[in-house]
Amino acid sequence: MTHAEKAVKYFSSNFNCSQGVFTAFATEHGMDEKTALRLATCFGGGARNGEMCGAVSGALMVLGLLYGHCDSNDLECKRKAYGISKDFMKRFKEKNGSVVCRELLGYDLSKDENMKVIQEKNLFRTFCPEMVRSAAEILDEMIREMRAEK
Repeated sequence: MTHAEKAVKYFSSNFNCSQGVFTAFATEHGMDEKTALRLATCFGGGARNGEMCGAVSGALMVLGLLYGHCDSNDLECKRKAYGISKDFMKRFKEKNGSVVCRELLGYDLSKDENMKVIQEKNLFRTFCPEMVRSAAEILDEMIREMRAEK
C-alpha cells in the first residue's frame, strides 16, 4: 500500500486530513500509531478554522520529523528544513491552487452556515481525500528526490 493509499485510508476511518497524512509516514519512522494520531489531531480542517489545510500541516510535520532542526548550533540544518518546507508549500500550491482550507474547499468550515453546505455537498468525503492524496504524493516525490541527492 502506498503512503497516499494509507493516508486516505486513515482519513476514511474517521481520522482527519492531518492525521491521515502524518500517520501514514510517521509510523515508518519510529513513531507509534497512537502518538502520531494524537499529535496530528488538532490540525485537521485548518485547525478547525479553515486556515492551513490539515493535509498540508500533516505533511509539514512529516518533513520536520525527517529533516527537522534539533541542534541549536546547526543553523545549516535549520536553513535546509525551512527550504524543504517552502518547496513543499510551493508544490502543493502549484498542484492544488492554495494551501488554505477554506480556499480549497470554497467554504469556511468555521462558519456554521458554510459547514452545513460542506456537509450537504459531502466535501469531506469527496474533495478532502484528494487533498490528502496530493499531500502524500508530493511528500513521496520530495523524499525520493532528497534520497537520490545523497
